[in-house]
Amino acid sequence: MSIWKYADRFTTIASPHRITLGEGDTPLLPSRSLGPQAGLRNLFFKLETTNPTGSYKDRFAAAAISDMVAQGKKRCVATSSGNTGSALAAYCAAEDLPCQIAIVETAPQGKLLQMLAYGAQLYRVQGFGIDPQITEQTFERVRQLGKSEDASLQISAFCDSPVGMRGVQTISYELLEQAPQVPDHVFCPAGGGGLTLAIARGFEGASHQTQHRTSPTRIHCVQPQGNNTIASALRQGETRARVVHGKTSISGLQVPNVMDGNEVIAACRASGGTGYAVEDEEVFTLQARLAVEEGIFCEPAAAVAVAGALLAAKLQEIRPEEIVVCLITGSAFKDPPSLERMAGNKPCPTVCWEQLFTSG
Repeated sequence: MSIWKYADRFTTIASPHRITLGEGDTPLLPSRSLGPQAGLRNLFFKLETTNPTGSYKDRFAAAAISDMVAQGKKRCVATSSGNTGSALAAYCAAEDLPCQIAIVETAPQGKLLQMLAYGAQLYRVQGFGIDPQITEQTFERVRQLGKSEDASLQISAFCDSPVGMRGVQTISYELLEQAPQVPDHVFCPAGGGGLTLAIARGFEGASHQTQHRTSPTRIHCVQPQGNNTIASALRQGETRARVVHGKTSISGLQVPNVMDGNEVIAACRASGGTGYAVEDEEVFTLQARLAVEEGIFCEPAAAVAVAGALLAAKLQEIRPEEIVVCLITGSAFKDPPSLERMAGNKPCPTVCWEQLFTSG
């Protein structure tokens, strides 16, 4: 199975040009611990960690590189904080296409190594993902390079790469098939907001499946406080996202510029959703709890969605019986520093065989 089972809903790319590495069809699992403890009887996790390169960005790359091939483009020019680059590099490798990527300065080494393993050409840019002016200058430079006749620009945002982002909408189509009933809430982690907008548009486009409901699925945008471009503006009734100086250490959500933010605010508000801003330390704590209590091995950015859902429960903005979905966007293997934070101080002694399991 792949995202192309939904091709008639999101693309006009002809079958001969459609590339797949087996992306999509990811599991939806009920919470065993965190949900019940928070008073949520129907909390679910959508595990995008099972995609080929370990994140939901494979859906983006499958659609984006397929479109690139259909147009006869020969070179991918992109930006990434990690997961987008890994996905694009993999799908370019599958088609023997060069992939050049401008990288956020603070991208984890694990993600860089994955991109390099696929053969991508990387450029880490000082201040990119931290300083909004440098970030915008980097985007503009990449956009100019992407206008070359042989090149295809790929930035995982609707404002730059709508064809690829429509591939991400397939998450919504799967949720409508997998959930015990149409979800009441979906919590999405956000940097530039493209994922949140894709989910909102996916549910909106599948309105024929939800027309019997009295209210639409509410799409919520969750961000770290240190990259709060959208969430608080959405909650406070504003119509426009804010440029910030990025201070979060949550890899993958370091996008201090507006990007898709204004459209996210409009789409979430139309669905009845709102914004949640969460602290980095709370996210790291939940990342560890997801591993220990749920058996879910995710990067910090994925735990951001869960932090938002638990905050909503604490604020009594979710009813106990409602169907709640958190998007688990990427694997913990992609972020070695967070793994060190979770498990680095735990013992792993070397012992003789006679000493096995004799202590602790």
